[in-house]
Amino acid sequence: TDTTLLKADSDAFLFMFEEEKLARDTYIFLGNLWSINQFNNIKNSEQTHMNAIENLLKKYKINYTILPVGEFENQDLQNYYNQFIKDGSISKTNALQIGATIEDLDIVDLQEFIQVSKSSDLIMVFDNLQCGSRNHLRSFMKGIVNLGDSYTPQFLTEEAFNLIINSDNEQCN
Repeated sequence: TDTTLLKADSDAFLFMFEEEKLARDTYIFLGNLWSINQFNNIKNSEQTHMNAIENLLKKYKINYTILPVGEFENQDLQNYYNQFIKDGSISKTNALQIGATIEDLDIVDLQEFIQVSKSSDLIMVFDNLQCGSRNHLRSFMKGIVNLGDSYTPQFLTEEAFNLIINSDNEQCN
């Protein structure tokens, strides 16, 4: 197998590894706080996402560290985490909004990496993670709507967001 990888792809793996960890760690916190099914189910899925990227980090011999829950090397992701647990602690509605926000962000970041990469490994794995994130977004939206609230996309375009939430869950992999 070809184990050469562009620095941009290597950086993408490391960044998305931490961004999936951001999702997992936030959902662990909010799940413990609110006992909302979505968080308890999706946090396991985020661990699976982390494992998928970790396999690539190992394959390409990219050095990485997994910091303790709630700790991030990337300062932007650390700032997001700190804000998410603060805002998500206010109410169940807020917590679900945070879940939708994370998936919204995830889908867009994955798409940006997919568009510029030539690595078939990156494209395949990130496509799959994106599929999972779309399902997660649908799941959080159900919770938000059930609580009589709505969510406005912050990263996705309104059009892309509506396409996702108005379509059925997908089989990923």
